[in-house]
Amino acid sequence: MLRFLLIRFGRAALTVALVVTFAFIVLRLSGDPALIIMSVDAPPEAIAAFRKAWGLDDPIWLQYLHYFTAIGQGELGQSMRDGRPALQLVLERIPATLALTLPALAMKLGIGIPAGIYAALHRDSLIDRAVMVTAVAGFTVPSFVLGLVLVLVFSVQLGWLPSGGQESWRHAILPVLTLGIGGAAVLARFTRSAMLEVLGQPYIRTASAKGVPWARVVRGHALPNAAIPTVTIVGFMVGSLIAGAVVVESVFSWPGVGRLLVVAVANRDLAVVQCILLLVAITMVSSNLIVDLLYGVMDPRLRSGAKAGAH
Repeated sequence: MLRFLLIRFGRAALTVALVVTFAFIVLRLSGDPALIIMSVDAPPEAIAAFRKAWGLDDPIWLQYLHYFTAIGQGELGQSMRDGRPALQLVLERIPATLALTLPALAMKLGIGIPAGIYAALHRDSLIDRAVMVTAVAGFTVPSFVLGLVLVLVFSVQLGWLPSGGQESWRHAILPVLTLGIGGAAVLARFTRSAMLEVLGQPYIRTASAKGVPWARVVRGHALPNAAIPTVTIVGFMVGSLIAGAVVVESVFSWPGVGRLLVVAVANRDLAVVQCILLLVAITMVSSNLIVDLLYGVMDPRLRSGAKAGAH
């Protein structure tokens, strides 16, 4: 079990390091922050002074070394736009993002899992076909298109809900629906597939042949085994809470981390972008790590397989 944990934690740490390294290199190659923040009309001396002040005139390997050293000391840099700590700017936006993503996650789980289970238990029925058609539609429509359609219907045509901002709880309804509908569709399809695979196993037929009530077979055998693969997609959804809000927050002018990322990328505010990407990477990797650990608890064969592989 100790080796199982060490392998998972080692992979998680390596993944975060690789993501941060990739983001660092891409940001440095995507444009000169001095020309965007200072403007191309600024005197060359001012641009040179700006680069020197922020260490942009150092070789990229030296900038990389300074960056990772600072991370090790808990320092994530300062915004080039206003000089405030990047971490402080990000932490100020997290509550707004969670105000959308947590209700959206609850919506995904509350609709997607029951719909997938019900569709699997009534395979090829009218309800099953209706659930799958709805799921495919919700899965294939991009979030920004869905958001614009919801705004057109409920804000422009009907006038029931505001189209953007954060003044009241009513402003959160459309963005939460936009985030939740697509995720619920994905979860419904995945849960249905997992349930159908389990229901086709020999032990399910054996339990039914022995006279075990069908409701008991579903509760005691089908649902626990179908839950194992379903945990994967749920873990991914939890890990992508912040990343998934980027487009939706931009569409609805919601002042969260996702909108901050869009503005920071446009302004080449390196420290803020790197801080957000680091937060997203840690969130997703931590979520996947938890999923791996849950797998080890739910399916002990994975632990024994890891041990056998070590021998």
